Amino acid sequence: MDYKELVQHHSGELIEKLITYIVSKDPVEVLFNFEDNDQWSIISMHQYEEDLEISLRLHSTGIYDLYLGYYDDEDEFFEIVHVLTAIEIEQLPEGLKKIMKKVVEDEKGMRLSGNFLAK
Repeated sequence: MDYKELVQHHSGELIEKLITYIVSKDPVEVLFNFEDNDQWSIISMHQYEEDLEISLRLHSTGIYDLYLGYYDDEDEFFEIVHVLTAIEIEQLPEGLKKIMKKVVEDEKGMRLSGNFLAK
């Protein structure tokens, strides 16, 4: 299964993998980023052996998306973005949603214990 298929058909599993990783990490960083008029908070995990980044972003417009960035065998970089459905958003821990919202509103990243995000 390629990454595009994984994101399109198994996004819930990727989100669960990311959340499991971040709630077990101490500390974890929720970063603020922007490009042109778009602003977002982002939390990520990296799998260096696979040249893979999995991230959850909350944009200032209130849209959550799952971001997957990776390098192929020829070292070409690809990005896949999946906008989360209402059901996928409901599955996110409330603590994570609150912190991501605060980061995007304050335009300032935070570092905190991962277990705080699980609440």
